[in-house]
Amino acid sequence: MPRVVAGKCKGTVLEAPKGDATRPTTDKVKEAIFSSIQMRVPDSAFLDVFSGTGQMAIEALSRGAERAVLIDQAGPSLRAIGNNLNKTRLKEDARVIKMAYHEALRLLGRDKENFDIIFMDPPYAMAEKYSRSVAELIAEYGLLREGGIFIVESDAGAKIQENVTNMTCIKSCKYGSTLVTFFVESETMHK
Repeated sequence: MPRVVAGKCKGTVLEAPKGDATRPTTDKVKEAIFSSIQMRVPDSAFLDVFSGTGQMAIEALSRGAERAVLIDQAGPSLRAIGNNLNKTRLKEDARVIKMAYHEALRLLGRDKENFDIIFMDPPYAMAEKYSRSVAELIAEYGLLREGGIFIVESDAGAKIQENVTNMTCIKSCKYGSTLVTFFVESETMHK
């Protein structure tokens, strides 16, 4: 079972849907990701696409993020997210959007929302396709704040492109069978 690794909810065991439809990020990978972005998390706005258990957004909130938005459409995942937000008492700082990722990102764009950190952990078989699609929607709707970071978790064998839309890969790390790729907006976008 996933757990909160650090912050005010440290040690809280989180619920995960039964079966293998949801594949929660391991604590080791989660620790590595948050080690890489720890200075960016306090007071940030965090977007978790394909949220699953909600654990990445919950980890960000536990570590001091100001607010988080979680996107998922699967019933078992939504129940787990709701239960986990209640268990950690972080529900007030979170917004859960129950719809397909592309519809949710368009909604956030129309609402003029933007984020310091955008994380996505899609179904591994679709990671390559979804990383490009999500990056395009981020760019189209200005969802990533200047200086923000876009993080993609995928299978270690995935061929996540080094540059997607208007973003540049700054780092890619393998943790066993998991690949985590970090992107920032291309500098040319701000010149």
